[in-house]
Amino acid sequence: MTLTAPVRRRRSVQSSDLSRHAKDVFAAAETEPLEVTRRDGKPLVLTTKERSDDDEAVLDIAAQLIAAIAVDDRLPLHDRLAIPYPWIKLLSGEDQKRFAKEIVEIARGSFSLRQPRALLLEMQAWRNSAEAIAAGWDRSVPDPLDEPIAVDRP
Repeated sequence: MTLTAPVRRRRSVQSSDLSRHAKDVFAAAETEPLEVTRRDGKPLVLTTKERSDDDEAVLDIAAQLIAAIAVDDRLPLHDRLAIPYPWIKLLSGEDQKRFAKEIVEIARGSFSLRQPRALLLEMQAWRNSAEAIAAGWDRSVPDPLDEPIAVDRP
């Protein structure tokens, strides 16, 4: 088992390419982060704001997961995760446990593949579920029709 992540290989462009072919370089940076090398400075990474925001959100989630795991282990993980994410208490007891298990598994997979989007989508899906429950969507039971309605052309 290795504790170090594999070296991330990035496509590299020179700063002169950025000034000469800005449109092409910007288009490439929308696809993947680019390393911009400079003669008189350290390399920079050019990426989209969305990707940068996603990276920050993933780091926030990672920090909360680490804190929850490190805190008083006498509490179940789902109770520890309710400290930074109080909305999980709106979920059923079983769903709280599923959330805790799944979010840790997806975080590990996401981090190992350097693909934070999966973690962000999973976290948002669980949060959306909690919001729907808070709005009362979990209590609505459709009224069954007393008798079927016949239609000429469905």
